[in-house]
Order: sequence, then structure tokens, then C-alpha cells
Amino acid sequence: HYMFVKLILLTLLETVVTCDGFVQRLSCDTGVISVQSATCGRTSSQICSVGRPPSETSNTQCSIDVPAVFKRCNGLRECELNTQGLAPKDPCFGTYKYYTTNYICIPAETSVTCHGGYSYLKCENGKIQINTANYGRTDKTTCSEGRPSEQLQNTNCYSPNALAPVSKSCNGLKSCEVFATHTVFTDPCFGIYKYLAISYYCSSLVCEHETSALNCDDGTVIRIHSANYGRTDSSTCSTGRPASQLAKTDCYALNSQTVVTSGSCELNTQGLAPKDPCFGTYKYYTTNYICIPAGLDVFYLFLQFQFFIISSSV
Repeated sequence: HYMFVKLILLTLLETVVTCDGFVQRLSCDTGVISVQSATCGRTSSQICSVGRPPSETSNTQCSIDVPAVFKRCNGLRECELNTQGLAPKDPCFGTYKYYTTNYICIPAETSVTCHGGYSYLKCENGKIQINTANYGRTDKTTCSEGRPSEQLQNTNCYSPNALAPVSKSCNGLKSCEVFATHTVFTDPCFGIYKYLAISYYCSSLVCEHETSALNCDDGTVIRIHSANYGRTDSSTCSTGRPASQLAKTDCYALNSQTVVTSGSCELNTQGLAPKDPCFGTYKYYTTNYICIPAGLDVFYLFLQFQFFIISSSV
């Protein structure tokens, strides 16, 4: 029934609308945030219109993407954003705007380690694939015990290089440890007490010219939410390979996030990408997927194109 389908769609995709100047809050009960879209502007004259003159709400052809929402929230369980000045520029001067963020909660492991400690990452099944990493501070409560307030005030503290060393240390391994210190990561906010926050997947990993299988239980189907054919570190699938085939670590041939297949499938790296993303580099295929009940796969795909119709009627 329509209402049942609507309920399923709403549980898969969350939409948060926040008037300009207010705080936007995203959260996941399980998994981590994966922002699907984030915009600032106005596409409706009714939203965030209370107390506003018609001249500030009549322009409904106003929209701009807000990359900062992706950067600050992806990979976190909870995220708070002050929308004041969050958009890269004003898309429609004189119009009162609002922020619209669509996100889903995807399965991922998380690790938070206070400065000076060690992060221990482990996969019982599959290999570690780092999703996000930040050495800094994005809230006032994490790793705050016993710390003076002046060391907790900057919640917009992001390291410029955290992802690279964590990926290099952990990608493709069953377990790893990372030291949370400024000797490993650039100090992004001097005087602030920092912590290392990591989100990661336990991925299926297939080296070039090899074959592997993805499996889900009976009654479920595979939904691949991210995958790459290429190379993002020098250690994964490196045994017996010359350094020249491992040096390039920014090699990507990303798939779409809408792949759904039956309860099991076999992956062969032959012909995975329409063209070789980095000729001469020995590549591998990493797959992050979830198992969803059979019958919900169509709804999962459908929501990406039709959610705006449903949200307008809720």
C-alpha cells in the first residue's frame, strides 16, 4: 500500500530542513551519516516563511549546493551545524533561505580515540577500508573530561591530512592501530584538546585478475553502497609487486551507489571499469555493501528519484 511504501522510504532517507541562521542536527541510531544532498536556498514559499514579508519568500528558484555539510558530517553518528555562513555564497540576495539535507545511515564501524591514545581497528570478516578520518574536534563533549573549557571551544577543527596516514596504515588489513597525536597528523587547532575520529567498513577486497564472492542470507539481496576499482594505498594487494605498480594511490573508478543484485554474486575484476583508471598500476576492487530484505530493493532505488514528491506531502 502507498502508506506502507511511504513509511519504508522515510526510514531509509532522512530529510532535515533548517531555517538560515539556526542549527541543523543530523543523527543515526545505528551506522554513520552518508549525506546524499545538501542545498541552501528556497524552492517553496511556505517553508521558513513565518514572520517574513512576501519579498523574502517569493523567489522559489533559488538553490546552491553546500559541500561543507558532506565534509563535516559524513562518517559521524551525530552532527551539528551552525548554518550561519555555511553556504559557499549567497544564491539569491534578499531572499530568506533555508538548508535542506538528505542523508542515509549506512553500516560502518567507528573509533574515537583521545589525543595520546591508540585507535584499534578490526574486521572479523573482510578487510578494513577507511571511510573518514579526522584529528581535531567537532563537538565540546567528546574527550572533554577534566579539560578546561578553553581547550574545548573550537568545534570546527579539521585536520587537512588525516585520511591519508590512516588509510595507509589500515586499508586492506584485518586489524591495525593508529597513534592519535600531532606527530602523526598536522595540528589543525593549536591549544585545543583533540581526538582521532575514524569510520571504516569491513569490505570485500579483490585483487586484480582474481575472483571473490559477495553473499547475503536467504531472503535478502545485496545493495552495494560504495565501491572502487583502482588503488588508494601502497600496501593493499602489494605482495610480489614492484614499487612502480604501487606508487599511484589516487586511482579511482567509482561505481554508482544504486547497485542491487541477488543474494550472492561473484566478482571478477576483469572488465569492471569501462577504461583503465591508472594504466601500469596494479589495482584492486573494494566493495562496501549491505544486505536488505528482498522486496525493499526497488523501494531503495525508487526513493532516490521520488523522495521529493513524498516529502512534499508528509
